[in-house]
Amino acid sequence: MKTRKIAPGRLMPLLAPRVRNSHKGDYGHVLVVAGSRGMTGAAVLAARAALKAGAGLVTMACPATERQLVALALPEAMTFSAASSNGCFSLKAAGQVAGLARDKKADIVLIGPGLSTWGETPAFVIKLLSALQLPAVVDADALNAVAIAGRYPQTGLPGIITPHPGEARRLLAAAVSDRPASVAALARMCAGAAVLKGAGTLVSDGVSVLENTTGGPALAKGGSGDVLAGFCAGFFVQAGLRRGFSLKTAFESASLAVYLHGLCGDLAAVKFTERGVLASELIDALPRAMRRMGART
Repeated sequence: MKTRKIAPGRLMPLLAPRVRNSHKGDYGHVLVVAGSRGMTGAAVLAARAALKAGAGLVTMACPATERQLVALALPEAMTFSAASSNGCFSLKAAGQVAGLARDKKADIVLIGPGLSTWGETPAFVIKLLSALQLPAVVDADALNAVAIAGRYPQTGLPGIITPHPGEARRLLAAAVSDRPASVAALARMCAGAAVLKGAGTLVSDGVSVLENTTGGPALAKGGSGDVLAGFCAGFFVQAGLRRGFSLKTAFESASLAVYLHGLCGDLAAVKFTERGVLASELIDALPRAMRRMGART
């Protein structure tokens, strides 16, 4: 399958200047469903990345036993305690989180960072994705839950999935030998946009395949994928509210997130070296990356 390079100039409309008399509700409410005992950092990184990308509001739904840690780590986000067992979401939590999404009028859900696949968590993921009538960014252990279930919940709404090669292999139940064909198959599977991470990250809407030109070894660090998922959610919620939640805005938002995520790594590596970049420093580099693209931030 033929690939094209991501053209950042074509993505500039997603970084339009903010209207002077706007408010936080104009830029979207992201519900982040993430974290488990020992992996609350993934939830915090994803939520912080969504906020830095420009989302107006972020609520983190996490297992009740982990809420205090999450709340202390990111005071800019709201938090919600969901039913848990041994530090992980229980199946009962699906109804609670779905109710939260309705009551708080969330615009999009990001699910997966740091969830684990312990106990009832995989069943929780499938039940929640089936119940939510929201566009979704699905990452990490939420993708592993889909692979365990053997099906991707079809809601008729556009979304973004962000697997690494191992997750992609489990989702497709096949080796990822032809990366462009695999990312297109993943996009068709979820009826949305797919990001196949790795050197030369690929993005597809099921028909077109774009290859990223930014990034390098600086991104090979725990937490980097959580930041990318947060960027995807933050850009997608803004594009969706402004131009409609569609396959087109999902594909464009994922492409923008991938390009800027890699550029953040390149810029951070100049200061910290490719060995020394932390995931949180990718988030800090985002404003510089957007200005490097030419955005009027």
